[in-house]
Amino acid sequence: EVESDILRRVRTLLRELDGHHPACQCNRGMLRWTLHKKIDQNPSNSSVLVRILVKELERAERGDFRHYIIPLLHTLMYTLIKAPCISEELCGRVYDFCKKLLTLPKPFCTIGLDYATRLKMERTAPGMLYQRMVISEQSLKSNPYPYQEKIFIFADPDLLSEAICNALVTDTEVAQVSQSPRACMCYVITHTLQATLGEGCNSSSLKRSLQDMPMSDVEHWFGQVVTAVECAGGEGSTGPGQHTARMEKIYHDVLSSWPAGNAPLGGLQGTPLPNPSISFHLWTEDDQLWKELVLFIRPLSQNCEPDCLSRDLDSFEIPDIISDCECCQQSRFSVLSTDSGIERDLPAAPEEPFSPCGTETEQSRLQRKGGIKKKPSPLGGVAFLQAGCNGPGVKSPAKLQRKPGIPPEPPALLQRLHTARIVLLGDDRILGRLAQAYHSLRKRETRRVFLTPRLNLQFYYIPVVTGQPDTSAAADHAATGQEELCEVARYLGRADPWYESNINTLCHMIPKLATMPSSPSKHLVTDLFITDVIAYYVRMGIQPVCFQVYAVKVFFSDPVQEPAEDVFLTELHTQVQDSIPHREISTTKRKTTLDGPGIDLTVTYRKVVVSDRVKELAVSLRSTGLVMKAIPADEAEDLVCLNVNITEIVKINNLSGRSFSAVANRLKTRYIQIRSTEQRPFTVCLDKDSRRTYRNVISVEVSPCLEPSYCLQKMRTMKFSLPETEDVGLVKYMPKSLLLPINTFAGTIQ
Repeated sequence: EVESDILRRVRTLLRELDGHHPACQCNRGMLRWTLHKKIDQNPSNSSVLVRILVKELERAERGDFRHYIIPLLHTLMYTLIKAPCISEELCGRVYDFCKKLLTLPKPFCTIGLDYATRLKMERTAPGMLYQRMVISEQSLKSNPYPYQEKIFIFADPDLLSEAICNALVTDTEVAQVSQSPRACMCYVITHTLQATLGEGCNSSSLKRSLQDMPMSDVEHWFGQVVTAVECAGGEGSTGPGQHTARMEKIYHDVLSSWPAGNAPLGGLQGTPLPNPSISFHLWTEDDQLWKELVLFIRPLSQNCEPDCLSRDLDSFEIPDIISDCECCQQSRFSVLSTDSGIERDLPAAPEEPFSPCGTETEQSRLQRKGGIKKKPSPLGGVAFLQAGCNGPGVKSPAKLQRKPGIPPEPPALLQRLHTARIVLLGDDRILGRLAQAYHSLRKRETRRVFLTPRLNLQFYYIPVVTGQPDTSAAADHAATGQEELCEVARYLGRADPWYESNINTLCHMIPKLATMPSSPSKHLVTDLFITDVIAYYVRMGIQPVCFQVYAVKVFFSDPVQEPAEDVFLTELHTQVQDSIPHREISTTKRKTTLDGPGIDLTVTYRKVVVSDRVKELAVSLRSTGLVMKAIPADEAEDLVCLNVNITEIVKINNLSGRSFSAVANRLKTRYIQIRSTEQRPFTVCLDKDSRRTYRNVISVEVSPCLEPSYCLQKMRTMKFSLPETEDVGLVKYMPKSLLLPINTFAGTIQ
């Protein structure tokens, strides 16, 4: 009976992927969540679900239902990670199926390889996937596995209502309340021992013993378990028998060190998977994303006052910054040299008797003092960053001298021990802000590298739109407007059906849950559902879809005003400017009467051809405006291509007189320049965001945005080569275009 109920739920999930939505539309997107919650209530059924999912995967492969494979595989792996114990036979069947996926095209082979690698570790050391996930998400201190992760949710307060923002803040805060480090350590110990020993582990006695232990003992046994699992999963590990024996010894030592009393005997019990560490941020400052990432890498606890660090962050690019914090001062003096480089500036050394440590004395005497102090550069504020980088994989900057006769130590390789998962809530306009912030961050890293070698950056997107009109006509109009504001989400949903089923359904569900009246049932639904779906998305969505960022250069009618440079991700819209200087009104009216509405434009662009040859064309026309869309209407179209729709005004002479009609001209290009031939201004709006509107524009140039590090290296290379030569040396192997990766469950299915 249990198996038939689970099979029915799985088949319903697959029918939703085929477009057969449930009778109640409000249940869309909740099928996967309810399935996992049912297993969480009775963890002993995990093996039943895994067995059913394996059968459905094998059936999908035989029947060539490839669109079932990735959703079923994600569901299976999520169940397997949380399951108290899975038999070796079942793990072997899943592992063999993942290896079969290596013969399929991307993304099937990519996901298959990733999951096969994880399953191999899990079979060697049961419980490793759960253990690593909890350690990294909760930032638990562990030398064998020193990785840390954090989820940053960013929402624009100008795009989302105050009720939605308050509800999300409350939900994320409530989700973190019950997650103490002690509880998470106990979860890891219990789950790992249970996954290894199976029925031989008395979960009730183990939980009771851990509950009564002091914190120091819990930390000790947590370290023992983590070390044992990481050693078993590493290279040159011992056999599975020795690992099981080691875990049995730890299990008996835990029970004997702190007797559990009269704990009832119990079989396999589920261990909760704690919610990841989530912080919610209202995006109010342009460089707020960079600041939060820096604070994640260098937390405030590292002997630096919060006011000092905030002041250094705010004045990062201001010359002659002087920090009042003692720790920042010391780090600055250890990085910025005060050596004049002149031999005679060395102070005279006093006579000292010979000692075995004479070489070290001589070494200290060679440290010159009183040199000319170097003036801090505009990026001098970066010294405070280097003060907090003394973690694993970073060499201390204070070690400036070495003993003679000893070869220098090789520089330690930096490791990306931190992973920041940035979740964006909103519509296309917040993605436009993200493109701006990402471009700014890449330019900072090109000038002075800090985050790149230390941080793994992942982006996620959850569409949220507000407003649900009552009338049908208003609803149709609003739906059209909402589709226009969620073009990226619609593209990702077409490319990845599992994203459409689990994430795009939150578009209206989050505002609905946020505006529900306060009640115990409301908190039960929102706390579990929204937080769980976000956690599932960031855990399982690791396949990026890369969107081209476009650079735009805007020239103004005032020759004194400097051209503006900006970037956009989804859309650029131009329109004839309404406000015209008083002296030009009569001329404009006369020209409108003769030539029709709009302005005369010259459009120069490079036509997209199959052979990729450069074919430059120029067109002169009269237009009221144009729209450049970077997101294609079909997922099969090229993402690195602009679809330009120009509204051309055509003059028609007939018997009744002169009339004008609007004709839509469409073209595809990657490079385009629009110029007003009669010097009449127009407006430019980027990413559908009225806050990013430029006025009094007479010319605009658009091209794919280049990766800042590529531009810097290209500039250095051009100093030693001819300007017209192709990319040579290191430049040839560097990414040329700036792409914004947004993670989904499958990427783009071919």
